[in-house]
Amino acid sequence: MYIPLTSVLEAGIAIRTLRKRAGIRIDDFAMTAGVSKQFMTDLENGKATVQMGKVLQMLQRLGLKVGLELPPAAVSAFQLELNKSRARRATSLGSDTDV
Repeated sequence: MYIPLTSVLEAGIAIRTLRKRAGIRIDDFAMTAGVSKQFMTDLENGKATVQMGKVLQMLQRLGLKVGLELPPAAVSAFQLELNKSRARRATSLGSDTDV
């Protein structure tokens, strides 16, 4: 079932639902996911200030796919910006190793 993700609360509820269905305790899941129990509690309760990268990591660990639906007119501009950003990162990572 497709569920639009519009808040941390919705992501947290999805994670809690799947974790509980799998019979995994919150502290055990936190430990295997490499986050604190407090982070898991904050996420599952929809705390708006949780780190997005960690939220995405939790969703992926549970086998959930997360995506963005861009308007067709924005896709090429998005791809251009993404490529520029990746190129800048690759350049900066390369310069770090050269020092």
